[in-house]
Amino acid sequence: MRVYLLIMTVAAVVTFLLTPLARWIATRVGALTAVRSRDVHTIPTPRLGGIAMLGGLAVAFVVASRTPFLHDVFAESGAQAWAVVLGASLVCLVGVVDDIWDLDWLVKLVGQVLAAGLMAWQGVQLISVPIGGLTIGSSRLSLFVTVLVIVVAMNAVNFVDGLDGLAAGVIAIGGTAFFIYTYLLTQNSSPQSYASLASLVIAALVGVCVGFLPYNFHQARIFMGDSGSMLIGLTMAAAAIVVTGKIDPERLSGSQTLPAYLPMILPLAVLMLPLLDMTMAVIRRMAQGKSPFHPDRRHLHHRLLALGHTHRRAVLVMYLWTAVFAFSGAALVVVPWRQVLVFLAAASLVALALTLGPLRGRRSQPPPVVRIDVSGAADR
Repeated sequence: MRVYLLIMTVAAVVTFLLTPLARWIATRVGALTAVRSRDVHTIPTPRLGGIAMLGGLAVAFVVASRTPFLHDVFAESGAQAWAVVLGASLVCLVGVVDDIWDLDWLVKLVGQVLAAGLMAWQGVQLISVPIGGLTIGSSRLSLFVTVLVIVVAMNAVNFVDGLDGLAAGVIAIGGTAFFIYTYLLTQNSSPQSYASLASLVIAALVGVCVGFLPYNFHQARIFMGDSGSMLIGLTMAAAAIVVTGKIDPERLSGSQTLPAYLPMILPLAVLMLPLLDMTMAVIRRMAQGKSPFHPDRRHLHHRLLALGHTHRRAVLVMYLWTAVFAFSGAALVVVPWRQVLVFLAAASLVALALTLGPLRGRRSQPPPVVRIDVSGAADR
């Protein structure tokens, strides 16, 4: 555990130190997010935070490769580990170009597919699903499914990145739950060694997000931009893919069986809000005859603002929902599923009450006083 905390700290510190440099570069090259009708920020803001995040991720992996605890991970899965950094570097480059010149959505999608394909080609690939030992029968199908999962994760995080600190905080909170999940699952299935590539990837990702948040929380001094949102989406997907099929269900029992057979449940829980937001946006836009990537002001965070939440409180509400789903999924490793469902139901009710809180405030306001003047006109 101490090694993973070290990796997390290194990623956070390096990202924190590099973010002012990324902000300076963004200002110099004109990578600024202008104030548009659909935006909630009020001044043009630099948006190349992904550069700092990539630096934190890369340095964390270099440090990890030099630690004795993770020696076997890099000896057995070194190609996969560096493939994550390589894929993150490529998609970050695509994001930097987009942050500066605003690429067409199709060009950006091609870049995402290339980055995901490169990572899959280097070994980070879905080959088996631990449901009755199900194996993807074709290498082409395996490659297609892997690329699809990664691209969906990247765009889901990109869609939810609409408020200061939202995407980084959601992934930091969900990633923490995911790290606990992978660590405990590896501990239960491999008592002789707790070293795991999935735990390494997610620990570095959490550190990167934590290191970036001080500059990104409201009022943000820099945005992560597409260079950052696509990077953390790809890294999250990589961790989910790496852990899938790595746990032997026969070595687990009781409450541990469910998460062993469904290791993708927690990544889905972590990305629950981004995936929900993306799905709703795609359906909404296509129903209107528009491109799925056509921007609008009807995302989940926009709806929270419309309910009456402040910018900061809307972000905290999204954090709360992420924590509810993510830590419920992580609890399946050590807690019986029935108890997890009870907790999930109770926590969801609390989160719902806090989400709808502004509506109660509106109802408690006294109705407007109507005075009738001598001419019979209503004066409100």
